[in-house]
Amino acid sequence: MNLIMNLLWLLCGGFFTAIEYAISSLLLMITIIGIPFGIQTLKLSLLALCPFGKVVINIPSPGGCISLVMNIIWLVLGGIWISLSHLGFGIILCITIIGIPFGLQHFKLAKLAFTPFGKEVIKK
Repeated sequence: MNLIMNLLWLLCGGFFTAIEYAISSLLLMITIIGIPFGIQTLKLSLLALCPFGKVVINIPSPGGCISLVMNIIWLVLGGIWISLSHLGFGIILCITIIGIPFGLQHFKLAKLAFTPFGKEVIKK
């Protein structure tokens, strides 16, 4: 069932979202300072490619509070807008019964986009 839902997701805009995140990732990785942020947008790209059957989990950070600081910088530099856009799409899609599974995937992307540092995407 996840395969069918992922194919529908790709056909209905998931492919373009994943490409957008991949291009953003490459542009961020041009500078040394942007590499950590590029890695996080690459994580978003991979989740946007096929979100059904994947879960976002918290991982303990061995670096102390560095992930907190990086998440704050992420939010200030635009992560809040990425998260809010996925939240908006999720709300719009959840209005209809057919759109609920896709809206839930946007909520998953919004959660990851809000604080990507210290999180990992794994298969269920």
